[in-house]
Amino acid sequence: MRCILVILDGLGDRAYEVLDGRTPLQAARTPNLDRLAGMGMNGLYHASLQGQPLPSEEAHFLMFGYDRSEFPGRGILEAIGYGIDTSDEDVAVLAHFCQVREDGGHLILVRERADIDESLLPPLREAVRDFESGGIRIRFFPTQKIEGVLTLSGSVSPAVTDSDSMYAGLPLIAVEAVGATPEAPQAHDTARALRAYLQWAYRRLSAHPTNASRRERGLPEANAMVTQRPGRKRRLPPFEEKWGLRPLSVSSGPVYWGLCEHIGIRVERVEDSPDPGRDLRERLEIARDRTDADFIHVHTKAPDEAAHTKDPVHKKKIIEALDRAMEFAVREIAPDPETLLVVTADHSTPCADPLIHSGETVPLMMVGKHPRRDAVSKFDEIACSGGALGLARGRELMFLILNFLDRAKMLGLMDTPEDQPYYPGSRRPLRLEDTP
Repeated sequence: MRCILVILDGLGDRAYEVLDGRTPLQAARTPNLDRLAGMGMNGLYHASLQGQPLPSEEAHFLMFGYDRSEFPGRGILEAIGYGIDTSDEDVAVLAHFCQVREDGGHLILVRERADIDESLLPPLREAVRDFESGGIRIRFFPTQKIEGVLTLSGSVSPAVTDSDSMYAGLPLIAVEAVGATPEAPQAHDTARALRAYLQWAYRRLSAHPTNASRRERGLPEANAMVTQRPGRKRRLPPFEEKWGLRPLSVSSGPVYWGLCEHIGIRVERVEDSPDPGRDLRERLEIARDRTDADFIHVHTKAPDEAAHTKDPVHKKKIIEALDRAMEFAVREIAPDPETLLVVTADHSTPCADPLIHSGETVPLMMVGKHPRRDAVSKFDEIACSGGALGLARGRELMFLILNFLDRAKMLGLMDTPEDQPYYPGSRRPLRLEDTP
C-alpha cells in the first residue's frame, strides 16, 4: 500500500462577515472535497499545539514526524533549495531589502518589503554582497526580487535573534544571542557581526546613487536590510529510515525542496502557474503514476498566498479552483484500494490583520480501505470536528498513516536494535552459520 498526502497550504481560516460568518472553506463550493470526506474518516489536525501559529517549513517538519528541537532553521533550508553552497558549519539567514528612516539613533521601519523595481536591484545587491567582521565572513546571495540568503562563515552559531520588526513604525531589532546555549561565545560573536553588517549595509545603501535619486524624487527606497530565521545543517535520520516508507515530494518552492532534500525525501520539482487548479491536478497525476514511492507529498501554496491578500472572497475562489482539481482524486485515486489518500493543511492562514499565520486547527481526512467511514459529509473546519479521527497532533499524523497502511508496529515488539515505529523493520535474519 502507499499514501498520497495532499497539503493545501494555509487552508484553515477564521469566520468573516463578508462570508456570512463563515470561513472561506465553509463558504466555498467544494463538491469534490465534500465527496471525499463522505468516503472516509475525518477530524482536525495541528502540527504542534492548538493556538500556536506555525510557519510552513516548521509545520511540515513536524508533520513529517520530526521533533521541533531537531529543526535546522528556515535559512539553511532555503539555501539548500536554491542550491547555495554551504558547509556543515556555516549559518544561513534569510535577508531582504526594506525601507527605513532614522529617528533618535534608531532605524524605524517604513516599508517592511522595499517597493522598488527588480531591474534596479543588481547594483544594490552588489553593494551589500561581501562583508567581514571579527573573523566572520558574511555573503549575500540574491534569490528572488528583494529577497536573498546571507551565509556566515567562521566561528558562527544560528542561535541569534531576528532583526526584522515586520510592522511599519517599529524600530529594527538589534540582533542578540538567544538564551544560554552551548554555543554562547559563537552566538554573541555572530550577533555582533550581523549587527555590524546591518549597520554597514544601511550606510552603503542609503548613500547609493539609486536610493539617493529616488529619495530626491520622493520615491520608495531600498535603503536597508533585515534578517530572520537563521539555520544550520543538522544530522537527521532520513525519512525512509525513520518511517520505513520510500518518500517523494511533488512541490514548488525552494523551502520545500530544501527541507525534503535535507531529510532524504526525493523531490519532483514543479513550478506554479497562474492557474492553481491546473497545477494541483498535474501534481495529482504525477502522484498517481509514481509507483517508485509509497509516501507521496503533494503540495500547493495557493490557499496560503490567497489568504495573504487579506481578501476572504479571493481565498474562497482559490479553494473552489483547487476543489475542481480534486475531481481527479475522486475519480482516479480514491477508488484504488491500495492507496491511502490523506488531505489536510499545514496551518491556518487568516485573511485578516495582524497575524501572518494563526493557531487554529485545520481539517483532516483519510480515505482508503481501512479508515472508518464516519458521518461527516462536508470538508471544513467545523464539519470535520465531528469526525471519527478527533484531534490529531504532530507526529500522530505519521503514526495514523502507518496504521492505515498496515505498517504500524505494535508497541513492545523489537525486530531491530533501534525501536522503529514500522513493521517489518530493516532486521537482520538469523543465519545457521552465525557464531552462537
